[in-house]
Amino acid sequence: MEKLKKFYKNKKVLVTGATGFKGSWLCIWLLNLGAKVYATGYNPNKNKTLFNSLKLSKKTHLKIFDIRDFNKIDNLIKKTKPQIVFHLAAQPLVIDSYKKPYLTFDINFRGTLNILESAKKYNFIKSVICVTSDKCYENTGKIKGYKETDMLGGVDPYSASKASAELLIRSYIESFFRRSNCGLSSVRAGNVIGGGDWSNDRLIPDCIRSLSKNKKILLRNPNFSRPWQLVLEPLKGYLILAKKQFEEPLKFSGAWNFGIETKNSVTVRKIVELIINSWGSGKIKLLNKNKFHEQQNLQIDSSKAKKFLRWKTTYNTKKAVEVTTEWYSKILRSKKSAEDVTNQQIREYMKYS
Repeated sequence: MEKLKKFYKNKKVLVTGATGFKGSWLCIWLLNLGAKVYATGYNPNKNKTLFNSLKLSKKTHLKIFDIRDFNKIDNLIKKTKPQIVFHLAAQPLVIDSYKKPYLTFDINFRGTLNILESAKKYNFIKSVICVTSDKCYENTGKIKGYKETDMLGGVDPYSASKASAELLIRSYIESFFRRSNCGLSSVRAGNVIGGGDWSNDRLIPDCIRSLSKNKKILLRNPNFSRPWQLVLEPLKGYLILAKKQFEEPLKFSGAWNFGIETKNSVTVRKIVELIINSWGSGKIKLLNKNKFHEQQNLQIDSSKAKKFLRWKTTYNTKKAVEVTTEWYSKILRSKKSAEDVTNQQIREYMKYS
């Protein structure tokens, strides 16, 4: 962690999708590391968001616009001259991708295209990290985790849009970035959990909403297994990778998985039971039918990141759920400051990483 602090201090960093859940955690962590953060997002004031709770609009150089507008993102990059770019802007929900498939493909593909097309023009950018998804893999039903070299695919629009973005990124690496002094990678992470996610149709926020209202938690797919991990785990991987790319772009450009060990994957039901135990009360109600297709068992193999980046997870799933539930409990029950709780959790995590 000390190496990361030293590296990121005073670095100019652009985060797209900063107003989202994962982007907010990344921004606050970068600020803790001493970076100068430039942020883009879309409608952060529309709903309750972690970004607003952390008062990040005052701490980052924030610009609100649609990532599909090439001129706006290009002008921002040209003006701010970031050294590192983390591209997180996306339509992130599987269920929403069925409701709005065109929008999902448009944001997830064209948004990435705009970032890459702009980034390849400027010599001041040294490292670009594009966040996709573990769902970009063609699900062949195998039990062992998918590696970075496995086939891309996706049945639902969200997964297919992320697989499409992966093909785009690889094309730009081989066609343009190999001949530049800028590293470019795609990163694929398992299901992340953490405080401050208020999205609909996501397991943790849905559970917290039910618990806070003393309602039963409704489960669509209790036996689905996912590689649940605290949001800080993959973000740590992104931070390490961006640093490595900055220093050795040719060596570290490519696709990278950041997920827990396959043997540690936990079912939806088990996660909810852990949440209820940490919260202190709650009951489960099973729903009869899921009308949308979702992959039942999805694991990724992170041996590449462990070997070449020396990345590893810090918290196991039980600890990740406890930390997540504690965040919501302190905010909703104890009325603590989201800013204080979040910074405290980051400092605590860094102590053990």
